[in-house]
Amino acid sequence: MKIWLFLAVAIVSEVIATSSLKASEGFTRLGPSLLTGAGYLLAFYMLSLTLRQIPVGVAYALWSGVGIVLVSIVGWVLYGQKLDAPAMIGMGLIVAGVLVMNLMSKSVAH
Repeated sequence: MKIWLFLAVAIVSEVIATSSLKASEGFTRLGPSLLTGAGYLLAFYMLSLTLRQIPVGVAYALWSGVGIVLVSIVGWVLYGQKLDAPAMIGMGLIVAGVLVMNLMSKSVAH
């Protein structure tokens, strides 16, 4: 169960880092720039711990899929970026794919 916590921390850290990357304005703002670097370091470290038990393809699919959805939501909430119908449908398909992998695949460590 701890392995899923590692993956969750990796995902949240990556979302924070990516959101801070926009706020860093090309690394010209110190605070967001430091948060970006720290977030990516933590994300990759936690992802590396996850890979001890979850196959790399599965872990990366979950990490990137959930991250895409969360970063899109952050962009919408914090930066006012619009999400049109095709974007919403695409994110729905990503979520569906993550659910299929978690609930039905024998490749996922449970």
